[in-house]
Amino acid sequence: MTPIRWLLSLVFIVQMYLAMAIMGVLFTPLALASRRGARFAAKTFCRWVIFTLRLLCGTRCEIRGTPPTTEALIAAKHQSFLDIILIFNAVPAAKFIMKRELMFAPFLGQYALRIGCVPVDRGKRGAAIARMKADVARGAAEPGQLIIYPQGTRVAPGAIRPYKVGTGLLYQQLGQPCVPVATNVGIFWPRRGILRKPGLAVVEFLDPIAPGLPIPEFMARLEAEIETQSNRLMAEAGFRG
Repeated sequence: MTPIRWLLSLVFIVQMYLAMAIMGVLFTPLALASRRGARFAAKTFCRWVIFTLRLLCGTRCEIRGTPPTTEALIAAKHQSFLDIILIFNAVPAAKFIMKRELMFAPFLGQYALRIGCVPVDRGKRGAAIARMKADVARGAAEPGQLIIYPQGTRVAPGAIRPYKVGTGLLYQQLGQPCVPVATNVGIFWPRRGILRKPGLAVVEFLDPIAPGLPIPEFMARLEAEIETQSNRLMAEAGFRG
């Protein structure tokens, strides 16, 4: 890669976090006024990132498949911050299962809470989800698309990491369709490092898995579908790891 690509990648990263801070401040009144306002602010930031990523780094973004518009569990492959941005921007009312520590991240944590993300302590996810379901049932929280990363963390292209059974427990507890999501974004926006590469970054929503499957069967199907299609997307992008 030429030095100019490194420089442009650095410019992109700096301006992205600067934009996060500026938008975080400017949209505060709107975010405080309503959850819809907070979501609008977050989507505005996502669209800015997508636009500047293509402008500065030559990375184009594409959504494939049909994003859910009603209540659903979204179980996604997680390779970098880019898949978070693309998934959130693609569905109408996204909320994430997030580590409680992220509540204290500047701007990101406050907006995440405002749009309805669910902070959880290690080992206490069940209680948090039960509370979320109760809040939706009594009208204190909006229904939406709950997003979880079955492997629990970002996984580099070609790396192998097990799927955690917590996703199956959540699928069973919610009783909602689960939409698997495959991606190849880690090829262009790595989990670590500065360089952003040109090409087509894809997030693909796969066919929903209906509720009611036994957890072992659900987990096996989920992993097979996500990994198979993610591998296809990465091969399409030229990855041979």
